[in-house]
Amino acid sequence: MIAVLLALGSSLAYGCADFLGGLGARKAHVLRTVMIAAPASLAVELLLWPVLGASFDAGALGWGAASGVASAAAFALLYRTLAIGPMNVLSPVTALVSAALPVGVGLLQGEHLGLAGLLGLPLALTAVVLVSAGHGAGSARPSNTALLLALGAGAAIALQLVCLDHAPSDSGVAPLIVGRAVSSAVTLAAAGLMYRRLGPERPAYAVSAAAGVLDSVANLLFLLAARSGDLAVVAVITALYPAGTVLLARSVLAERVHRGQLAGLATAAVAVSLLALS
Repeated sequence: MIAVLLALGSSLAYGCADFLGGLGARKAHVLRTVMIAAPASLAVELLLWPVLGASFDAGALGWGAASGVASAAAFALLYRTLAIGPMNVLSPVTALVSAALPVGVGLLQGEHLGLAGLLGLPLALTAVVLVSAGHGAGSARPSNTALLLALGAGAAIALQLVCLDHAPSDSGVAPLIVGRAVSSAVTLAAAGLMYRRLGPERPAYAVSAAAGVLDSVANLLFLLAARSGDLAVVAVITALYPAGTVLLARSVLAERVHRGQLAGLATAAVAVSLLALS
């Protein structure tokens, strides 16, 4: 139950971070937003160091660095995917892959689910697709390149989660610090190389920093959830993060929530309840 609650918190934090990051990217080039969000995120994890501790042994360094590389790859692939579009087709593909792969890894590691879990898992995967899909998901067909990029983005997100799960359980926040430092270095290097193409617009500093802070909170909650529960359950609940984005877009931007998304939210509630019982 603790793992489920932590995973729900992680999902909500990821959804809020994506919402704020999207708002920031409307003001300036997305890399300018990340140049603010990444240091803010790293600062939070460094502040957590004396509170939660950190052991920088070989396992924490290796798995943390791998998660950072995966995070940077996920960022590049995801935004390239959404730039090609259509978003309402590709976003569910990315979310489903990011949920399904860790579930498979968890089951291959010998994790076992009870009857409630076996019922809740496919329901949760269905909810991921419904919640992240927009109106008229079948109205446009993506190119093969876009589909491959979406699959790659989902796989990179999944790899980040799996790497964090494999980090030593006694390493504290070390994997998060290492991963964030690596992903920040990669992203900032990319921003430096593309500096002339970033445009003159200034980023929304407060919004971008808040997105980075929430992303760190989401990573921490996922790490704690994975350490106290099964990866198969934790990953699929975390992948429900589009629900938070959808609800914020509805309440803040007055965007319409479509029937399919409402069905997804209801399905998610049932799925999480079943997984909590497993």
